[in-house]
This record gives sequence, C-alpha cells and structure tokens, in this order.
Amino acid sequence: MSLDDQFATLWASWVFRDNYHHLHTFIWKIRIAEQKLEMKNRRILVYLNMTVVFTIMFIQTNVYAADADDNAFYMGVGGRQIKVRILENDMKHKEEKMAVKQTAGRDALGEFAPKFAQLNDDVLFGEVWSREDKLSLRDRSLVTVVSLMAQGLVDSSFQFHLASAKQNGITRTEIAEILTHAAFYAGWPKAWAAFRMAKEVWAEECSESDAKSAHAASMLFPIGKPNDAFAQYFIGQSYLAPISADQVGIFNVTFEPGCRNNWHIHHAKSGGGQILICISGRGYYQEWGKKAQELLPGDVVNIPAGVKHWHGATPYSWFSHLAVEVPAEEGSNEWLEPVDEDAYMRALC
Repeated sequence: MSLDDQFATLWASWVFRDNYHHLHTFIWKIRIAEQKLEMKNRRILVYLNMTVVFTIMFIQTNVYAADADDNAFYMGVGGRQIKVRILENDMKHKEEKMAVKQTAGRDALGEFAPKFAQLNDDVLFGEVWSREDKLSLRDRSLVTVVSLMAQGLVDSSFQFHLASAKQNGITRTEIAEILTHAAFYAGWPKAWAAFRMAKEVWAEECSESDAKSAHAASMLFPIGKPNDAFAQYFIGQSYLAPISADQVGIFNVTFEPGCRNNWHIHHAKSGGGQILICISGRGYYQEWGKKAQELLPGDVVNIPAGVKHWHGATPYSWFSHLAVEVPAEEGSNEWLEPVDEDAYMRALC
C-alpha cells in the first residue's frame, strides 16, 4: 500500500471513530508527510465529509481559516498557528468506471424522509462521488471503506462499498493491507469483522464445480438438481432438493452467487405464506418498499400471504435456505417482474 493510501487510511480511521484525542499527533504527521513524502491527493482533507471533518478539527485543533487559493488551511497546535499546505494531484487518473446513478434513498425513504433521500441520491452519490477530477473513485472507495470499518458498520452497506472498491481498482493485496493498517487506529475487533466480509468479495477465483462442492459440504441437506421447472422465474442458476412432501412441503433452495428469484406473492384465501430457514451461505430477502434484509445461517423469515417479495444470494456468496410451505386454503403463487441488476445492487446499499 502506498504512503498516500496509508495516510488516507489513517485519516479516515481517526476522524470516523469516537476517539479524537490523537488529532494533534495527526496534524504533526501531516507536516512530516508534506515535507518528506511529497504526498498527492490530499485535497481529500477539505473535500470528504466536510461538515464532520471541520467540526471535529475546529473543536480539537481550532481551525482558523481555509485558504482555497493557496490550497491550505490554518490551525492552532500547541498554542501556535500552523499553516498546512495541501498539494494538488498533478497526475491524471484514467477512470474506466463512472459513479452509478443511485436511487436507494428514494426507494427506501422517499416517502418517509424525502429530503434525506434526495441528499443521499443526488448530493452524496450524484455529486460527491461524481467529482472524479478532484478525487478518483478508487480513493473515494478507500476512504469510505475505512470510515465504515472504523465505526464498526460491517453490514450490507459495507459489503456494497467493498464490492465498489474492488470494481474501482483496489486489489486483494491492497484491501488486506488497508484493513491491517486501519486496525491499529480503528480497533482490532473491527478489522476482524471487516476481513470476514472482504474475503468473500476478493475471494480467489475457483471453478464453479469447486465452489458448488464447497457450499454443498457446508450444510446437512443436499443441493439437489438444477431448478429447471422454475428457471424462468430466476436470474442465475438455482437448485432444488425436496426434503419433505408429506404434511408440509419443505424444499432446500440453493442460489449461486448473484442468483435471485423474481418478485412474487403467495396468495391464499386463508393461511398460506412461506417460511424461510437459512442454512448456509449469505443471502438477502426484501419486501416491496422496504430495505433488503441480510440473511445468515440460522435466520428465519416469516412471509405472510399477500406480501410482494424476493430472495436470493449476495453477489459473492452461495446461499441456501429451506422453503417451508404454510398450509393454505386456495393457495397460489404469482410470479412478477425480475429483480434487474440496478434494482439488485440498489437493494444492497
């Protein structure tokens, strides 16, 4: 990991955790880096999460002024006013990836908190992530991953940003070094949790048969045969193994990475619905108008009749659950539109 990346990691891990008393030491390291390392891309200090950064710096180190023309800001350290110069990056990054149009805020909170949704979609993702001339997508991903890790937020949004970091050019070796470096400043347990998810995203490429065999060995129930009878209602390959057909129907449904079924509804005059019992891998369940719910082994989802929903695997993990058919009077299934790639990725934000 470059010194530039190490410093960005250090900054994010200190700013976004609760322990801010190291900032005086941090400012001293800025001076050392400026004089000896000739760092690039340090406009990140003024640019990323400006409100949080300058609020903390004002409280802890007394920021006096920001000089945009001179690319510098002034602060008090140890009773002295120090001018910290920020060097402009003189190298042009060739970006092949563009920030994706984001609608997750409006999808999840458009009615409840429309202003927050608009700021999330249009400002954070629409403007901040799109300013690639100021900071590359790769560097934005680096700071975002470390910031989330420093807060202990290793949830589905963290996995989404890890996947974005990989897409934006951060390699398996680099993410390992980034998380190791951040562990000393953000906390060892947080790094452990982050590594578990990063291993899935940067998993070594292996053959489909090897991955399928490894997943099959991780659970008690068989994967079964390709789910050809329902293939038209799935994106990706699924497998089906009948477990019980008497009294209550129970089936083991397995999804390859990225596989999910269409939106669908279990109808019934009375009773009905479905129960999902997660047995291996990592997946998602989402009801219409709600945020996707991450599913891990041992999780149970009760789906009432009449609820529009979908379920499937994460982009980087196989996933299996038992599907239990709840007895119903005049029960039927209605298969609806597919969960396309844009909707799938928005659900994971």
